[in-house]
Amino acid sequence: MSYDAIVLAGGAARRLGGADKPALSVGGRALLDRVLDACADAGTTVVVGGRRATGRPVRWAREEPPGGGPVAALDAGLRQTTAELVLVLSADLPFLDRDTVRALLDGAAAAEGALLRDPDGRDQPLVAAYRAESLRREIALLATEHGRLTGLPLRSLTAELDLARVEGRPLASFDCDTWDDLASARARIREHGTVLDQWITAVKNELGIDLPVDVKALLDLARDAAHGVDRPAAPLTTFLVGYAAARAEAAGADPAQAVAEASRKAADLALRWAAEAEADAADPRQNGSG
Repeated sequence: MSYDAIVLAGGAARRLGGADKPALSVGGRALLDRVLDACADAGTTVVVGGRRATGRPVRWAREEPPGGGPVAALDAGLRQTTAELVLVLSADLPFLDRDTVRALLDGAAAAEGALLRDPDGRDQPLVAAYRAESLRREIALLATEHGRLTGLPLRSLTAELDLARVEGRPLASFDCDTWDDLASARARIREHGTVLDQWITAVKNELGIDLPVDVKALLDLARDAAHGVDRPAAPLTTFLVGYAAARAEAAGADPAQAVAEASRKAADLALRWAAEAEADAADPRQNGSG
């Protein structure tokens, strides 16, 4: 399903003392980049706010006047989109994921939009997908009624829309409005049991890799290389597996299968290497007892 994305990144961040909130990092990556990762397949992505470096190309827009509020910002973003469906996000969602984005887009297909409902049962209009035509209609009505869009709350735009509700993952709508929120997000990234998945996702995004990673297979390979050969062999072997998989992909192989096949070959080699060492150690001619 094709869609455009609008990310609102021009808020004043008063509860953060005016800090540049989209640039604050969680898990070593800016909040804005984490949000952009979740909508990487958007046809056009418009960021409404001050220009800054981003991990992938985007279009920039600015509401008039700057700081004019979410309705004015959304209007500025809509002017640069053409898709029938528009994903609307705030720039401070460290745990937003692509599955949630897809669920919102699917939900919007049978209504005028779909917004995320958080675990406390609250609607999140800045984690939502809307029909662009419906948004433009409501914006035009508000402009006619009020003579302006500046300062209008977002609920004045969404109140009359027929919206579906999507139950997202528990942290999908978690936003960073305060320093405590930011500290909590950073702590959650490092929680035992999830840190490895978070790290792998962050590395893939940093390197521009969109590839399912069989973490268990790679860890098993690293273990076999470390125990069967030598500890430094583990990272070097996984690097060589990645290189071999990239060559296979360039030759037309499926990337996930290429990684799996290269991992299997390297793991088999490590086990054969270890078996030789064990056989030599058990040979009486090698320990002077024969």
